[in-house]
Amino acid sequence: MRKIIESTFVTLNGSISNPQDWSGPYWDEDHFGYSGKLMENTDALLLGRVTYEGFAEAWSQRDGEMADTFNNMPKYVASHTLTDTTWNAKLLEGDVVEAVRKLKAEDGGDLLKFGTGSFSKTLLEHKLVDEYHFWVFPVLADGDQLFGESELGINHLELLGTTTFKSGIVVHKLAPKA
Repeated sequence: MRKIIESTFVTLNGSISNPQDWSGPYWDEDHFGYSGKLMENTDALLLGRVTYEGFAEAWSQRDGEMADTFNNMPKYVASHTLTDTTWNAKLLEGDVVEAVRKLKAEDGGDLLKFGTGSFSKTLLEHKLVDEYHFWVFPVLADGDQLFGESELGINHLELLGTTTFKSGIVVHKLAPKA
């Protein structure tokens, strides 16, 4: 069975909006090394529409080893509005929860999910994410809050580890408690 790993950038005050505006100064060897390790066991990306559209635009313009891996990797997109995709992506058809359960049941490597929005809330609600990697950046910014206002109830997470970068980023690796 495949694992779903969610990797999300978040500011100290919980903002997840526009990480392209505030995360750049912190990208260093530690950042790229951790990102590379996340990609090692990943066979495909799992994305919501907003993240998919932003990533497709940004990453399809890049080249190099990491970009080539990212661009060539299959992507699965959850969307109620898209009718077709590019960038080696397929829409999740039918009920998104069942589609994700089928993907998890397949043989293969991890499914890496970026971004946090309504799709993440759905995955959390149905307990489909196996690990969360919350990258807490030492910056304050306006924007939507991590998981925002939702009716998810209480969801306890178990700390699996933390990684601190010289830049001040702290990645909290967590898993849902049984």
